[in-house]
Amino acid sequence: MSYLIAGLVTDYRLFGNERSLVAAKKIADYIIEGWSASPQRKPGDGAITVYMAVTGSETAMLDLYDLTGEKRYLDYCTELRNLDEWDGPIVLGRWGPIQGHAYAYMSRCLAQIHLNQIQPSPNLVNPTRKVLHFLTEEDGLVISGECGDHECWHNTQEGTTNLGETCATAYLTRMLDRLYLTDPAPLWGDLMERSIYNGLFGAQSPDGRKIRYYTPYEVPRVYFDRDTYCCPCNYRRIMGELPNMVYYQTKKGVLANLYTPSEATIELKDGKKVRLRQSTDYPTSGRIEFEVGLDRPETFELAFRIPRWCEDASLIINGEESPSGQVNSGSIHRLERTWRDGDRIRLQLAMKPRWVKGRQSQAGRVALMMGPRVFGVDRSESELDPDLDLRLVTIDPESLEGPFEDNSLREGGVAFTVEAWKPGEFYPMAKKGLTLRFVEYPNPEVEMVYFKIPNPEDDGLVEDELAVVEKMTDL
Repeated sequence: MSYLIAGLVTDYRLFGNERSLVAAKKIADYIIEGWSASPQRKPGDGAITVYMAVTGSETAMLDLYDLTGEKRYLDYCTELRNLDEWDGPIVLGRWGPIQGHAYAYMSRCLAQIHLNQIQPSPNLVNPTRKVLHFLTEEDGLVISGECGDHECWHNTQEGTTNLGETCATAYLTRMLDRLYLTDPAPLWGDLMERSIYNGLFGAQSPDGRKIRYYTPYEVPRVYFDRDTYCCPCNYRRIMGELPNMVYYQTKKGVLANLYTPSEATIELKDGKKVRLRQSTDYPTSGRIEFEVGLDRPETFELAFRIPRWCEDASLIINGEESPSGQVNSGSIHRLERTWRDGDRIRLQLAMKPRWVKGRQSQAGRVALMMGPRVFGVDRSESELDPDLDLRLVTIDPESLEGPFEDNSLREGGVAFTVEAWKPGEFYPMAKKGLTLRFVEYPNPEVEMVYFKIPNPEDDGLVEDELAVVEKMTDL
């Protein structure tokens, strides 16, 4: 019922359908009346933790409160659900009342961040801090931007059958979006684009018809056998929300967060409007161009997220190098000036392939990345024996060639080749008997990302930039 409220509220917000708002309130009132009559009753009779059983109800009620100002919807969250007091632990694994359900936990974090905007309290962001700390400093986030095994928190870095519930990927993205609205830090965008370009896009068939419940990277993937239930519906919801995550209004102007061909009209804090047109083939390359549209010259700040993976970035304004100083990786670079209609900005993000060290169960192995994208091996693309165990293959990272054009998945896609030794071959002296083709993670047939290498201490290897975050930005 909570998701019916969410759908009706969205319909009202986007299309002004008054009947949808009336219906949303009726459903919400029904929930409140039922819970108020039996406040001690546990949904599901206690078989699962309560916040998992009522996932989505608090965000739906807060959305209604925003629209109507009617206090009973706020009271549902604070008095019936005690949302302002909740500070749940990160529980590993799926057991007991399933307290470690990642999607349900992040749904509640999302509601707390929302509530914190209404009635601020430092305690409201504690669970969100726990999630971010767990993901970036305790191996909770895997290289594809996904989290969780069998729907629940895990930190082993295994990428087997039940990796990365699509609902969790959607809610991680949604939670990062809400953080951007309250505390625009570059880390949120870095995490967001890693999830979007890999875990999220990998959860859909190329024709858009089928959805995955899980998107692993150590075994063949399968599609979910239904069009409804949680993952297909949450996937379609988050895809519809992504355009709202490209640009954000800031205190002084506009922040460009995601790089994708787009046109948007953004209202500034003072009510004035700026039109932005973005042209790019990102993430194929790091060349991104913006054109400013204004009715008259205006002074405001244009800000750009510079990803942590980018070692060299530059900004050119109207053909001249920006006077704003060095463009640092892992930062938000700000340009405050008087902008005029037709001004052009070119952002160049150096993008090159890198071998990323594995952790935990992937120790001694590496994965190939370029920009925010992960690459993996499709057995058929490499013409490999169907019985070959890819985890026993050893690759030569120095033999990497590419990127090559690969339009099999999308226009502008790329691929790489790497030479490798078959299982049992006497590397590194033996002749390499395999050539592996690495394709983009959303390729539906990708089944292996991490590979063993002869020298796991090779100086050319890098840490995952999202797993070595030393200090969280203040929330």
